[in-house]
Amino acid sequence: MNRPNILWISTHDINPHLGTYAGIWPGAEQARTPNLDRLAAQGARFDRAYASAPVCAPSRSAIITGCHPTSIGTMHMRSNAVLPEEIRLLPELLREAGYYTTNNWFRDFQTEAPGTAFDDDSSTAHWRGRPEGAPFFAAFHGLITHESQIYLDSEALREATPHVADDDRCDPSAVHLPPYHPDTETFRRAWANYFDLVAEMDHWVGTILDQLEEDDLAQNTIVVFWSDHGAGFPGHKRWAGEAGLRVPLIARWPGHLTPGPVEEPVGLVSLAPTMLEMCGLEVPQWMQADALLDRTGARRPVPAGVVGGRDRMDEQEDTVRTVRDGRFRYVRNLHPDRPPMQHCRYPDALSTWVELRELAFEEATQRGSGDVADRLTAAQRTLVAPRKPAELLFDTESDPHEMIDLAGDPRHQADLERLRRMLDEWTADHGDLGTQDEAELLESWRPGGGIRQASAPWVDAAGTLQCDTAGARLGFTTLPPAPDAAPRQARLLGMASLGSWQPAAEYRGQRPAWIRAWKPGFDPSDIVHLPCRSEAEDDAEVVQPARQ
Repeated sequence: MNRPNILWISTHDINPHLGTYAGIWPGAEQARTPNLDRLAAQGARFDRAYASAPVCAPSRSAIITGCHPTSIGTMHMRSNAVLPEEIRLLPELLREAGYYTTNNWFRDFQTEAPGTAFDDDSSTAHWRGRPEGAPFFAAFHGLITHESQIYLDSEALREATPHVADDDRCDPSAVHLPPYHPDTETFRRAWANYFDLVAEMDHWVGTILDQLEEDDLAQNTIVVFWSDHGAGFPGHKRWAGEAGLRVPLIARWPGHLTPGPVEEPVGLVSLAPTMLEMCGLEVPQWMQADALLDRTGARRPVPAGVVGGRDRMDEQEDTVRTVRDGRFRYVRNLHPDRPPMQHCRYPDALSTWVELRELAFEEATQRGSGDVADRLTAAQRTLVAPRKPAELLFDTESDPHEMIDLAGDPRHQADLERLRRMLDEWTADHGDLGTQDEAELLESWRPGGGIRQASAPWVDAAGTLQCDTAGARLGFTTLPPAPDAAPRQARLLGMASLGSWQPAAEYRGQRPAWIRAWKPGFDPSDIVHLPCRSEAEDDAEVVQPARQ
């Protein structure tokens, strides 16, 4: 079978602020994105696509596994999760099926990718390194639009957006602010910077698509563009509502996928099974999400609602669950006594967070003097409120900014009860590790608090690589591996790598060889050196990597 190639292009921290979503998502008309608009015109534009979580690592764990974070324990932001033994990453499955897999160069999957996941996991990884005739899975992850870049000063922003023409730069005075953001110079400048960064990101996407055309590969390549969650603003990233979870999603497969909008709500958690299905590969039973498209490119039925949530984010402790159907969003706050904008060291240093807190402080000062508080509107106070309702219901189609809570409206009690029931049934089916005390979860992963190490692999009498650690991935290389120099956190983020190792299934007794084992959430095993055949088999040398 002539399997299609797969090209993933993803960005950080944007809502559907692309020109193609004008009239679909508030403010999208302000974007300058000709390359992505063209891609959308050639493929399927998913108008209601949702991340599983409004922050990077939990969202990406769902995308790469096809499993819900609350079911597999990846819901807390940065946790080095020990995945259930059956769970595999999408590139592992594709590589085993003969794909040349590359990642360039960010992962943040909540667990370290095994050395066998990618043929090339580096800042230069590209499909052009594949063997002749091999299908490829190439993932390119851009940091251009990351939250941190929104707050660059003018000079640094111009350096970060060299391909944005002056005429295409966003004028802060012309920005259309959402109602929950104060109309201040700080917020206007941040939003203007955001749109300039989106424009620069669009240029980057265009260069990758141009390379695909140059290589005459566009016709047989599934191209998917997505963002991991909403924009890096208060009320978006870290908030489990429409603005935190709704993302752009575009897919193109010439000759197979019919161009046009897809209006049903879908989850990014479906990307992994969708890729396998489109490539004619079996979708493992442990994958919890269903494919959105079949191997002909035809659309498949989707669930009635898309579930999402948020859990611990750095030092913020909160638990929120939500479900979105075709019209309504239901939000359940498991800790309504906690403020929606808890202290969090990283974003609290960003200018929009600083300004919101300052305005809230000024209002407290006004009240203390007996004056009327007037620095914020009612909509803006929802971000800095001391607590939040236990339940919320929004008609997201007529109220895209989710400003009118319908949970107490008798006219919508049937909708409230229906979505409550949908969330309860989903939880009963999939479980929710986010409601478990995190210390207990960590103890189950790491008894006594120490990160375990995968056992050193060995070769059995049949010449097969083996390991005593259940669920371990085994790999080998015939070239001496570089020492482990990168810190664990850099490897978890995917901005460092332990090199590329061939999967154990391809081992045919090659000597000399170096073998190693990985298990998600464990440290990689020691490296075992298998010397040349001329030396005794029992002289196998264990190469001790640098320990952290």
